[in-house]
Amino acid sequence: MGRIQKTKGKHQDLTMRLDDVMTTGTGTRLTLTYAPAAVALNNDALRTENILGIVLFDSPLSAGIGADQNSGILKTPLSIYGSDVCEIWSTTQSVIPGHYLDIRYRRSATLTFGSITLAITSPPDDGDNFSPPPIQSCAQEAYQQIFTLLQESGHLHLLRVWNFLPDINGATHGLEHYRQFNIGRASSFITHNRLSEESSIPAASAVGTSSANLVVHFLAGQHKSVALENPRQISAYCYPKKYGPCSPTFSRGGWLKLDQQHALFISGTASIVGHDTLHIGDVAAQTQESIRNISAVIDEANRVAGHHLYALNTLTYRVYFRNMADLTIIQSELHRLIAPAMKTLYIQADICRSELLVEIEATGGVVYS
Repeated sequence: MGRIQKTKGKHQDLTMRLDDVMTTGTGTRLTLTYAPAAVALNNDALRTENILGIVLFDSPLSAGIGADQNSGILKTPLSIYGSDVCEIWSTTQSVIPGHYLDIRYRRSATLTFGSITLAITSPPDDGDNFSPPPIQSCAQEAYQQIFTLLQESGHLHLLRVWNFLPDINGATHGLEHYRQFNIGRASSFITHNRLSEESSIPAASAVGTSSANLVVHFLAGQHKSVALENPRQISAYCYPKKYGPCSPTFSRGGWLKLDQQHALFISGTASIVGHDTLHIGDVAAQTQESIRNISAVIDEANRVAGHHLYALNTLTYRVYFRNMADLTIIQSELHRLIAPAMKTLYIQADICRSELLVEIEATGGVVYS
């Protein structure tokens, strides 16, 4: 692996300003629905003017389909198990496509849903080679572009991010790839003065893929979310140096009020208490601990909202599992702990710590059947 290919050009069609998008009379509303991929890829679905993004996972059906955010399609470089389902993010406002440098996005008057893919290539042999490690360079560039887009478009608030890293537990340049990524991500947060206020740090997930690209999906908007932390855990951005030279930059969750709607985004959550991994080698116990942590974030969200808005079985879930042999155990535990959840997707991926076998993220308040 090597350094990111340099982006050519300074600006590429930042085509929208806020007054370019016509709103409906119903105000802002964000919707997450699930559908068979074959249905979502129907031309009529892609022409729907309110779609922010259709998230596809690797499957035989989607194998020949490329990412095309102009049409609303985002590809996730991970395999889904069970039915071939995709996520459809939409809004009550009219949506139009745009691009900025390597970012492809769709946006309404108040929300932006976008994706950036950056190829990692081998660096030239330049002797001592003091250049930053490859994933670090990629992460810094990806977030630099995202923050510049948000600043220039007026959708300042980064609400939810999904990061997909090549070989997340591998190491080059003497440093694990996830730790390289954390340095690059934090560098852009600092450059754009986005660490000065902890309440603005977004919910996020970061999992490993076999792809050669760094892929980042993101949701942003005019409305600011409230960052949520878990009293059972040390905030990720306060982790000690044993986890790398730079802490991860994400909150445990985010709570967002859009007009009369209340959205909840829970970050990738694993079997961590304080900052320590618990139940090493025991996937059932790790699943149970992950759900205890999600429950704690739900409690925080309900406290911030001032109402009991969320419960475990009113959310949807993405479950990332490391080993195929563990899948039936994880499914059995989740059926016992959260059934009937509104929707649960099972996706094979590597997790940010090599001893973690499962990671679970959740979404609430925006999900409709």
